[in-house]
Amino acid sequence: MKVSELGEFGLIELLANIINNARDPKSKAWKRVLVGTGDDTAAWQDDGSVQLATTDSLVQDTHFDLALTTWEDLGWKALAVNLSDIAAMGGIAEYALVSLTLPSELDTECVVKLCRGMVDIAGKFDVAIVGGNIAASEKVNITVSLMGSLQGKIPLLRSAAIPGDLIAISGYTGLSAAGLLMLKQKRKVDDESARLLTEAHLRPVPRIEQGQRLLKLGVKAAIDISDGLIADLEHVCKASHAGATINKDLLPIHPALKQYFPSEYESLAMAGGEDYELLFTAPQKIMEQAKKSLECPVTVIGEINEGNEGKVTVVDSSGRIHELKKSGWEHFESMT
Repeated sequence: MKVSELGEFGLIELLANIINNARDPKSKAWKRVLVGTGDDTAAWQDDGSVQLATTDSLVQDTHFDLALTTWEDLGWKALAVNLSDIAAMGGIAEYALVSLTLPSELDTECVVKLCRGMVDIAGKFDVAIVGGNIAASEKVNITVSLMGSLQGKIPLLRSAAIPGDLIAISGYTGLSAAGLLMLKQKRKVDDESARLLTEAHLRPVPRIEQGQRLLKLGVKAAIDISDGLIADLEHVCKASHAGATINKDLLPIHPALKQYFPSEYESLAMAGGEDYELLFTAPQKIMEQAKKSLECPVTVIGEINEGNEGKVTVVDSSGRIHELKKSGWEHFESMT
């Protein structure tokens, strides 16, 4: 079977099974593991606190187009996507390692600008960039590994949603995908909307403080929206052995999407991806507290259900079911 036939998530599951089957219950390191493969970050119990670690790669012509982004923006985003994983666990980001593969003919000034973008966002979230690696390659590849910690004993988990939980998201959804379309297709939008969409795609701001607040409020389940709202909710449902129903008419869609993408805004909002907002579930009482406590919009869009493990049902306000052609991004499948 080819990797493209198995798909990204099938491959992750295959590798996770191999790793977990080799897990040594007598190993001191394994005994400390709280969260392994299958969530936004790994987590393990250190002597004094819970430690978090995540890694992600941005690959030229897969994740970014150098004709559409500045090097500073690329550096910002490379670290931002990892920060968002820490946010999804309710964690504190601390130390980053950066590995670059670069074409030998690339101008050094480009790499300097890339680094400046990383330093910019690292400073805003009190992250220390402490090392990395550089190698030659035909294309630019940026891999960031980010370590952090937790103020608590258990992080926010994909596997902690329970039937009856309400489903909510922070901020708006679909802005990043719309920003990419605008840049690719050179769509004409007003200046304010152009700035909003460009920043959403090229300079996402991870919800670090909001994730920490949710953890303190007693929220148990969360994920960041990277693959797409429906796809990431499917991840939560599969990990939690549950299903979900969402009302598409409740989605927080920015007016700019409805104005400039009238025939596409629903698909962008549900399957566009790279919003790096937090999708979380909680009982109604905690959800009401979250709405009051978070310094960003919080919108309830549905509910976790029993049965239909891993399935997300999309309805409208009249209860009519809507079928989606695509739920979000998946590597290998999207490339074939």
